[in-house]
Amino acid sequence: MTVTHTQTSEAPESTSAGAERVLLMRQIMPAGRDIDVIKLYVDPDPLALDADKFDIGHTRAGHEANAIMSRMQSAAKGVSKIHPDQIESRTAYRVKKGDSVSFGTYFNAFPASYWRRHTIVSEVRLTVRLEGEGATATVYRSMANGRSQRVDSATVEGSTGEFSFDLPLKPFVDGGWYWYDVIAGDEDAVVETAEWVAEVPEGRARQGTVTIGITTILPDFCAKLLGQLGEPGPLHDYLDEVLVMDQGKDRLADSEYFAAAEKALGEKLRVIQQGNIGGSGGFARAQYEGLKAGRSTYVMMLDDDTECETEGIVRAITFGDLCRKTTIVGGHMFSLFSKTQLHSFGERVSPYTFWWGSAPGVFPGWDFAQRNLRSARWLHARIDVDYNPWFMCLIPRAVLADIGLSLPFFLKWDDSEYGLRAKDAGYPTVSFPGAAVWHVPWTDKNDALDWQSYFHVRNRFIAALLHTKYPRGGRMLRESFNHQIKHMVSMQYSTVELRHKALEDVLAGPERLHELLPTMLPEIKALIKGYDDATLVSDPSSFPDVKRHKLPRKGREASPVISGRAATVQALLQPLRQLRKPRDMAQEHPEAEIMAQDTRWHKIARYDSAIVSLPDQTSVAFYRRDRDKFVDQLKRTVAIHRQLATDWDDLAERYRAALPVITSPEAWERTFGPWMDRPENDD
Repeated sequence: MTVTHTQTSEAPESTSAGAERVLLMRQIMPAGRDIDVIKLYVDPDPLALDADKFDIGHTRAGHEANAIMSRMQSAAKGVSKIHPDQIESRTAYRVKKGDSVSFGTYFNAFPASYWRRHTIVSEVRLTVRLEGEGATATVYRSMANGRSQRVDSATVEGSTGEFSFDLPLKPFVDGGWYWYDVIAGDEDAVVETAEWVAEVPEGRARQGTVTIGITTILPDFCAKLLGQLGEPGPLHDYLDEVLVMDQGKDRLADSEYFAAAEKALGEKLRVIQQGNIGGSGGFARAQYEGLKAGRSTYVMMLDDDTECETEGIVRAITFGDLCRKTTIVGGHMFSLFSKTQLHSFGERVSPYTFWWGSAPGVFPGWDFAQRNLRSARWLHARIDVDYNPWFMCLIPRAVLADIGLSLPFFLKWDDSEYGLRAKDAGYPTVSFPGAAVWHVPWTDKNDALDWQSYFHVRNRFIAALLHTKYPRGGRMLRESFNHQIKHMVSMQYSTVELRHKALEDVLAGPERLHELLPTMLPEIKALIKGYDDATLVSDPSSFPDVKRHKLPRKGREASPVISGRAATVQALLQPLRQLRKPRDMAQEHPEAEIMAQDTRWHKIARYDSAIVSLPDQTSVAFYRRDRDKFVDQLKRTVAIHRQLATDWDDLAERYRAALPVITSPEAWERTFGPWMDRPENDD
């Protein structure tokens, strides 16, 4: 490997003939000196690489032991403190004399393997500007297995130094990052700037621009996000327009934070009021407007209930501009409640089960405050994805023009289906490190049980009918049937009804999807009205006292944790138990109180009634077993799954034939008709 560095205060070298220099990313610090997220920007802790997977073995016990060892290593390091005053500016950081810090962090390490795999860039130049005599900058690189190597270093001789390192991307086929560490000498050092630059052909140096689309029913959340987007910074030069589809009963303009956001964004902000046609309806409107305007290179989907690192939007655009082929570029999700916890790093759709989830090799819920990027082997392998969720996703306008807009799904599976559709058409998706938002994690929501479960099931089946290669969706029908039984034995009868309605609507075909978009939400909410498990109460003490028909065996309550063999036994026994008449007292008095984190089917099913709390901790429901409901729902569940198995191939043909029509701008324009050309303040 050939690496060069220079210490200079002279003008930068000229570019090669026929080439232009492009800034790929720059060193950044958290906005507002936010110490809660500082470990995503600067890392004062040492590198302590965890065990290699080949040393761990393939057993669960081996992986659990490694996880315990990793936590012990993290705890042994202690907690390194960073003072807010060390953050000198948005781009500068002060290292105290004698200390060392690493910029091998989520927002400041350079994701070399992603640039190597997807872009025309073959070499980058890192330029670091340091202040402080004796300060040393050392450049490192890692491999896909997490092992790192020292590349080069330079030391300040005098008061300031600017050092450039030419770094090839060739040895990053499977994974790896570049980063730099800084050690202060006998006085404080300030890392004033660090920039990663590449030379590209003149025809590829053109800077793309973006229209950002936000769907909102949460005015305060949305107005604060708009304020972030309007803050002074590089994003301003990339931003054509911010479109807000205001679909809630409380208007965005009434938020106390809106006036400041409107002033910050000025003419770049446009608020569109339309009826509640869901996230897919709102995002489709942004796609439609961006496509119709023909101005922006990209349209970005951005959730309203997020906090955004605006530099990540600039990085995503730059990456997209330099990709070899037209590419969808998405960001990652950190938890809004635990801001250094990485909740979503890469998503795949399992082809056989057709479930979405983390890509192979990803560890969800990874906390960078406990285990830094340099120490976690899995973070160094490049993660390839099928799609990127639309909490932050940059779609080229050319893709929208070619494959159409979102499906009219209201919410759920619109983003994953679009990624699969794009992939089939030859447009890859990259979940790009260094571009991210902070978002309420999915694990803190109740969307698998409440009215949203309808859209989960219906849209998943439609997406499978469009894209699965396995007969009858692989394991889909079997798993769907099993899930129905789990909800029945858990006394979640409203969820069973919603899922049943979803499957009926799948069987009805694609023709009415647009027509149902504005009316389906009130319809399904009315469907489950009056069900015990859907009747939510904020005060648990309003229910009668817990009374048991008999004491638990040996004083042991049912555990929410169960072995595989025991779960199989319960799966056989619990449906039979539902045929027995419920205990009379259980209809008046709950037999147990069950916390949200313990609501496993095999625990709930042991009772004839229970008070069950929701994941968001705001309310509870009084579950009661009903033998007649169980028998009725079981019969209908058997019948509808049998029909789906019989009609699968014909349904798949119908949905695939209809796809280009129902995702076309013309179809969506008809759906938007009632709200087209509507004044912003017109209710």
